[in-house]
Amino acid sequence: MKFFNLALAAGALIAMAGVAQAGVKSIVLVHGAFADGSGWKPVAEILEHDGYTVRVVQEPETSLKDDVAATKLILDKAGPCVLVGHSYGGMVITGAGSHSNVRSLVYVAAYVPDVGESAGALNSKMPSAAHSIGPVGGGFLAVNQEAFPADFAADIPKPEARFMAISQVPVSAEALGAGSTAAAWKGKPSYAIVATQDRMINPDLERFMYKRAHAQTIELPGSHAIFLSHPAEVAGLIEKAAKASN
Repeated sequence: MKFFNLALAAGALIAMAGVAQAGVKSIVLVHGAFADGSGWKPVAEILEHDGYTVRVVQEPETSLKDDVAATKLILDKAGPCVLVGHSYGGMVITGAGSHSNVRSLVYVAAYVPDVGESAGALNSKMPSAAHSIGPVGGGFLAVNQEAFPADFAADIPKPEARFMAISQVPVSAEALGAGSTAAAWKGKPSYAIVATQDRMINPDLERFMYKRAHAQTIELPGSHAIFLSHPAEVAGLIEKAAKASN
């Protein structure tokens, strides 16, 4: 009986080790301003091929509060997961990342606010190279369509960048001016990507925010649309975060 109990204990330990090594298998992707969830398609396809369950949040971009709420609805169904945000999506995952299902955060050319900081305030610390965002009515902002390819997606094929420009989702000025009510990175592991040719968010601002968050950071040569120009590398960092989580 003693040996039987020892064998059971050993088996349980091995099983627990296997679970820890496996990490989480659920990924939730959050898009940024002037975009929608379809931009994650190349990254999602890689993750799904590698055995992950992927959910994409289609937040409304009407207010930071609304976007955090939309993300939490998806997190309720996701189980233990890695939460990923691009650009303004970093604001969203920082607020939603306190959800109990979130094991780690991945920031892709994204804002990483502290409590009380807004995207607009962070951008004013180290302004971006682009000056193409303007009002389009109703309290919403968009990127000038002619400037969009160069400012947002310079390393994407021109026809694709042009379509992104004409199909962009305007974001409310209220969303960009709202301060974060939480800073999930203070309690959960964070990973991050600097897009070294980013014109929408200053790469030095990205470095500052990532360093402050103690994020494991990589740098990739590309535009703000780094998730489209370097999907394999972006997916690779997400999978690294997933494997390290349990």
